Amino acid sequence: RYPIQVVEAVAEICRKSERHRSTLGSPSHRMEDRFQHIDEAIAMAVMYTANHLPVKAIIAFTESGATTRWMSRIRSDIPIYAMTPHVGTSRRVSLYRGVFPVQFELLETSRAELYRGVFDVLLERGMIEVGETVIFTKGDLEGVSGSTNSMTILEVTESS
Repeated sequence: RYPIQVVEAVAEICRKSERHRSTLGSPSHRMEDRFQHIDEAIAMAVMYTANHLPVKAIIAFTESGATTRWMSRIRSDIPIYAMTPHVGTSRRVSLYRGVFPVQFELLETSRAELYRGVFDVLLERGMIEVGETVIFTKGDLEGVSGSTNSMTILEVTESS
């Protein structure tokens, strides 16, 4: 009967619960697991690295949002920005804990141009700041779901 009040109440509960950092679990978290997918292994490596370095953001180029789904399962206060050209993927990843969709078309031809384009978009929106350390994830096969196979750690720079 009261959909607006329900959404407001649930949103408030989510905001309050996410303010409290929980423990990251024991050091043996998933140590005995075998990963079934390369993107899952990359996602776990990213989260481990991000939680042990002064990383301010994780930037994931994604087609389907699968890698961001794996990352969202590891509790962290570090925002995950899902860079995607797909509206459906943006909607899906907005449901994952700590993941924020950013509409972004991969038009750049070089890695330097790609990173510069992402930095410009995220700096303009106030999502990152110059000098911060960020982690990028992407796949070598653009446009292919589930192809995330790399992680890059960079410092955010100003536009030239």
